[in-house]
Parts: sequence; C-alpha cells; structure tokens
Amino acid sequence: MRLWILIVATVILSFISLFIGAIDIKPSDLLDLDSDKTQIFLASRVPRLMAIILAGAGMSIAGLIMQSLSRNKFVSPTTAGTLDAAKLGIVISMLFFTNVSYTQQIIFSFAFALAGTFIFMQLLDRIKFKDVIFVPLIGIMYGNILSAITTFLGYEADILQNVQSFFLGSFTLVVSGRYELLYVSIPAIIIAYIYADKFTVAGMGEDFAKNLGLSYKAVLNIGLIIVAVLATTVVLTVGVIPFLGLIVPNIVSLYMGDNLRKTIPHTIFMGMVFLLFCDILSRLIVHPYEIPVNTTVAVIGSAIFLVMLFRGKAYAKK
Repeated sequence: MRLWILIVATVILSFISLFIGAIDIKPSDLLDLDSDKTQIFLASRVPRLMAIILAGAGMSIAGLIMQSLSRNKFVSPTTAGTLDAAKLGIVISMLFFTNVSYTQQIIFSFAFALAGTFIFMQLLDRIKFKDVIFVPLIGIMYGNILSAITTFLGYEADILQNVQSFFLGSFTLVVSGRYELLYVSIPAIIIAYIYADKFTVAGMGEDFAKNLGLSYKAVLNIGLIIVAVLATTVVLTVGVIPFLGLIVPNIVSLYMGDNLRKTIPHTIFMGMVFLLFCDILSRLIVHPYEIPVNTTVAVIGSAIFLVMLFRGKAYAKK
C-alpha cells in the first residue's frame, strides 16, 4: 500500500469525523464564526480529531518499537504490561497525594510505565522458551497481575469507581484544554524516527548490535523511554486503548517489511486511519449516542489478533 493512499484516507476520515456527533453540524454552519455550532466545532470536534490522530500515531509507534526491540510481533503496550503499569502509577499517585495534581499523575504514570516495560524486557531475557506466542501470553499474565493490584488498591482506598471511569478509553470528554498533553507524542515520534536504524539493528539481537559497534543498552533504554512517554500521554488523556500498538505495526509489516526507517511513516498514518475508523464506527452504531472507542478497538483488534495467533509463526517471526 502506498503512503499517499493512507494520507488520503486519513484526510477523508478526518473530515467525516469532524461532522459526526450528537449535534448536527454542516460545513455551511461554520461560515458564521459567532454561532454556537462554530464554537462547539472549535472547542470539541477539532480537539477530538487532534486527540484521535495523535493517540493513533503514538500507540502504533510504541507498538512498533516494542516489537522491534523484543523481536516478537505479538509484543505491544497491551501485551507487555505497559498500559497496566501506567494505570497502576496513576492509582499510586492518588493514594500518596490527597489532592493529586496533573503533573504528579504524569510523573507517576511515566515512571511506572517505564519501570513496568523494563521489567517485562528483563523477563524476556530470562525466558529460555521464547516461542512467538508464549512470550506475549507471559506479558498478558504480567499485565493482569498489575491490573489486579490496581483494582485491589482502588477498592481498598474506595476510589475504584473513579479509577474505572478514568481509564475508560473514550474521546467523548476531549475538549480544548484537556488533550494538549498528547502533543508530547510528536517529539517522541520524531526521536523514534531519528533512532529508527538503531532500533532495527538492536532488534537483531544484543550480540549482533555490539559487533556493529552499537551501544545496545543505550538504544534499548531510549526505546523504552519513548514507549513509556507515548503510553503515558494516551492513558492520561483518553484512557486505555487496547490492541492498537499490536495490530497496526503487524498490518504495515505485511507489505513494508521490518525496516523501521521505511515503516514508521506508514505506521503513523495506518494508526490514524485505524483509530479514526473505529471512532467513527463507535459514534454511528447507536447514534446520537456513542460506544467507548476502546470497545470498538478491542472487538476489531482482538479478532485480528486471533487471526494472527492462528496463523502463528507466519506472522510473528521476523
């Protein structure tokens, strides 16, 4: 698939997204800059579109980096405990601080996401049976443990309801002033592109990378920091969106291969297209109401994930 096709699809879906909602807004309504519909468009529809685009690109790149560094096509923030660790960090911040600030949530979420991903990578080094399907199953179990701890702490502190609503992956509440943290993903993605060749070499194994004079540990740490930044910004802004970082890089690798320098642009726009499509579908199924986008992504993503599991090594091996 050519990149321009994905770009055109992104533009078309973005236009559709801007004019779908509980309030009917037409392009002609925007000619009156002082109208209520124009204000709604600028305060809600545009920020929502930007959040979808940035979240789709960010989570897809995070999954691409993790799959490259772990040398496993089934590893992603969803199947490596990264998102679950970020959630745990937010709950810990709520427990430590009575009136927790947004900055404190960012710090705790980032720290736990980074630590959780690093622990998973360390687990990979100690697993002798590194089957392409067995590894992500270990990651899912690891994530479930972190999620159980989060639920337990939320229940004990009587903040479980707040925690569950906080992590519900949805763009419904995205308005101007409540999504700008996602812009942090832009420099993170740029850094990922700069280090693309090094990530590709690191993905060939530690010994191979060292023989080429690459500082494997440094590249690994940079990759994990990028993943933690991208996961944290999405979780704090719109909640948990599963499978996005797993499905999109796999779709791109089917026709582009595994050279990150070439696949990153395709992965960015494929992530945007996939999440835009799921969000539009979420708004149309029960219009004028909407289904949380994480539900739609989970249904479609899990179906594709099952197909990949059945195909097994044909998809997962590099």
